Amino acid sequence: MSKVMWKPGTFLYPLPAVMVSCGTMEKSNIITVAWTGILNTNPALVYISVRPTRYSYNLIKEQGEFVINLTTEELAYATDWCGVKSGKDVDKFKTMHLTKQKANFVKCPMIEEAPVSVECKVKEIREFGTHNTFIAEVLAINADEKYIDKNGAFDISKCNLMAYSNGHYYSLGKKIGRFGFSVEKKKRANKNKGKFRK
Repeated sequence: MSKVMWKPGTFLYPLPAVMVSCGTMEKSNIITVAWTGILNTNPALVYISVRPTRYSYNLIKEQGEFVINLTTEELAYATDWCGVKSGKDVDKFKTMHLTKQKANFVKCPMIEEAPVSVECKVKEIREFGTHNTFIAEVLAINADEKYIDKNGAFDISKCNLMAYSNGHYYSLGKKIGRFGFSVEKKKRANKNKGKFRK
């Protein structure tokens, strides 16, 4: 198998496509972000990378808070629209018929239609060039109860999450395994070998 070499770039896909809400309940905005992820477990740290020229950048920088809202196939249109329109010109909540939901620890509204909303407090801002990165501590995770199973676990397969890849949105496919499944298979195989030898 041969590979074609390209110049250095940001080809690390797929990525989550999330709607980040910021501001206050009275004056709020939504910015669509694909450059987001997990940095640490304890304390729970996440990040979002935003261009300083974006309207939401100063809202987040001044307030030091934001909410990461996971998106679904049903929210694909709103997710894209909130990424190409500026909050300077339009009320994104109103235009996209999204519902503001009061958060527990931050002043920013959560998006009620999102299956999961993560309340974040900015700890550090790192400047890199085209984008600056907000490193934030997770204060609370708010999950829609309709996606929580009988064991109290969040069933991600029920909410039709979507991802972003190289300029396009994709629905997430079926589950193909769980963490540690490769080791479990080996354990089963070893157990079976022992049974067959007897």
